[in-house]
Amino acid sequence: MQGQNQQQAYDRGSTIFSPDGRLYQVEYAREAVKRGTASIGVRTSGGVVLAVDKRIRSPLMERSSVEKIHKADDHIGIASAGHVADARQLIDLARRRAQINQLRYEERIGVETLTKEITDHIQRYTQVGGARPFGVALIIAGVADGEPRLYETDPSGTPYEWKALAVGADRADTRAYLEEHYSETLALDGAIGLALETLASVNDDALAPEAVGLATVDAETEQFRTLSDEETETHLAERDLLADDEDLEE
Repeated sequence: MQGQNQQQAYDRGSTIFSPDGRLYQVEYAREAVKRGTASIGVRTSGGVVLAVDKRIRSPLMERSSVEKIHKADDHIGIASAGHVADARQLIDLARRRAQINQLRYEERIGVETLTKEITDHIQRYTQVGGARPFGVALIIAGVADGEPRLYETDPSGTPYEWKALAVGADRADTRAYLEEHYSETLALDGAIGLALETLASVNDDALAPEAVGLATVDAETEQFRTLSDEETETHLAERDLLADDEDLEE
């Protein structure tokens, strides 16, 4: 009982280390990320792909209000998993940093630079009393000087660079699928297929176009672009991943 009470004491403060060196509030924030729907990122020599699960809880909900992929700058896109409100705060920060860099230096911000500015902000909330950590993970995808880059932010404020990654629900399964099927020789179209197949692998191998968000940053044009429902449906149909009416009813 005494040990349990001691653990609860460390739970109450986001800035207090437990005797075994853990910050419980940061670990709980990671659990919040796991409760969010899945987001996938895939990097290739031809660019970067973001794919997200946009499951709608009710037919009465406006689909356009469910935002999981965001444009941070012309050459950078961000996908999120976890608390949506926390993600919005960090997306707004990213956009301001990108604009400031453009105004101050007359050049676009680097993908790595923007990622580290975001994670520096996240980290401050792990050592300030009266504030909780951000309960969200971001996938930051972009192209700088012709080089595709793909990063993840963690609630602890640590940035990680990846060739392909998944955050959110079913991360272990989606990551295992990516590890098995990812190849560095993939073209951009192949990366779109891999991202969709990864999402489908934890959704009964069938996806509805309106329940999926897709975006790319092409290495040649260095432009972020969101794919329409019609384009997403085409990609799903080509790979036999398109859900039929029976799948949707289930």
